[in-house]
Amino acid sequence: MTSERKYNEADGEDEALSFDYYDDEDDFDTFTDGDGDCGCDEGVLGFSDPFSGEVKPRILLMGLRRSGKSSIQKVVFHKMSPNETLFLESTNKICREDVSNSSFVSFQIWDFPGQIDFFDPTFDYEMIFRGTGALIFVIDSQDDYVEALSRLHLTVTRAYKVNPDINFEVFIHKVDGLSDDHKIEKQRDIHKRANDDLADAGLERIHLSFYLTSIYDHSIFEAFSKVVQKLIPQLPTLENLLNIFISNSGIEKAFLFDVVSKIYIATDSSPVDMQTYELCCDMIDVVIDISCIYGLTGDEAGTPYDKESMAIIHLNNTTVMYLKEVTKFLALVCFLREESFERKGLIDYNFHCFKKAIEEVFDVRLKVQRNRKLLSQRRWSRQTVPNGTQVHPH
Repeated sequence: MTSERKYNEADGEDEALSFDYYDDEDDFDTFTDGDGDCGCDEGVLGFSDPFSGEVKPRILLMGLRRSGKSSIQKVVFHKMSPNETLFLESTNKICREDVSNSSFVSFQIWDFPGQIDFFDPTFDYEMIFRGTGALIFVIDSQDDYVEALSRLHLTVTRAYKVNPDINFEVFIHKVDGLSDDHKIEKQRDIHKRANDDLADAGLERIHLSFYLTSIYDHSIFEAFSKVVQKLIPQLPTLENLLNIFISNSGIEKAFLFDVVSKIYIATDSSPVDMQTYELCCDMIDVVIDISCIYGLTGDEAGTPYDKESMAIIHLNNTTVMYLKEVTKFLALVCFLREESFERKGLIDYNFHCFKKAIEEVFDVRLKVQRNRKLLSQRRWSRQTVPNGTQVHPH
C-alpha cells in the first residue's frame, strides 16, 4: 500500500528475518498475527526444545503488587487500550509468554506476581536467572517506594550472583500524574537510594538503568525499545548501516521499527527526542489503519503490512517523513527536509542497498543457528543408547 498525506505537526511480508535464535524447521511464511502463546503456571515451565538450538532472550517483569507490570505487557505487546488495563485482575501466578508470533522481535516475557517469594528455598530462582537477558523492576512512582527499593536490592543482588550478565532495568512507572519537576526529583531520589544500597553492599559494579514510564504516552514503548536493543547482538552493525544510509541520502534521522509492537530496533547515532519517536509511532498507526480499510479486499486475510507498504507524510515545518517496508515485520522511518526529498531516486537506491545489507547480516545469523542445532542434535544422540534410553553422563 502506498499513501501520501499532509500532516499538521501542531495536531496532536517479504521474507521475515528474526533477531532471535532461529530454528530452521520453522517456516517464516507461517508467522501469524495472533497474540502469541501465553502460559500461566504455578511453577516455571516452557523451555525451548533442546534439538532446536534456540535460546530465546528472556525478560523478567518484577515489582510489588499493583505496580503496573501486567498493564505494561498488555499495552506494549497486545495493543490494549491504557484505559482497559484498569479492569485487569492482579497477577497471582507466574505468566510466561513468547513474543514472537506476530512481531519481529522474539523473546520470552515472564511476568511475576508481586506477592510471590521466589527466594523461598523450594523455588529454584537460580534456574530462572541463569537464562535471563534482562530484568525489569517496576516501581510505582505514585506510591511509597521504600519497600520497592528494598525488594529491588534483594532481587538485583541475588540475580547478579547467579548471572552477572543480566541487564538490570528500573521502570519508574505511572509518572503521567506528575509534573516535569516532580518526575526528575523522583528519578533522582530513586537513583540515589538504589545505588547507595548497592554501594553499601560493596556491589558498585552492578549497573542499573532508570526510565520514566507511563502507559498513557509513548514513554513505555521507548523504554522497552532500549531494553530490547541491549539483547540484540547485531545492534552495532545495524547502527552503522543506518549511519551510512542517512549520510549518503541527506536524511536527518532514521529508525528501524518493529511495526507490531512499535519498538524501534535500532536508530542512527544522533540523539532521539520523544516528539520524533511519537511521530514515528503515529505514522505507523496511520499506515496500518489505512491499509486495513483500503489495502485488503473482502476475501483477503493476513497483515495489511506487506512489501508494497510505503508512506510519505509532509509536516508543516518543511520536514518530510518517509516510511518503507524492510521485512514482513520491519519498517524504516526517516525524517528529512523537503529539498533533500527531491532526490527521492537516490534515497530509494540507497534504501535498496540498505535492505540488502540487512538481509545479509541475518543470513549469517541463520547459518550460525543451523550449525548450532546440528551440534546440539549430535550431542544429544551421543547421550542415548541404541534402544532409545537416555544416558545421563556423570
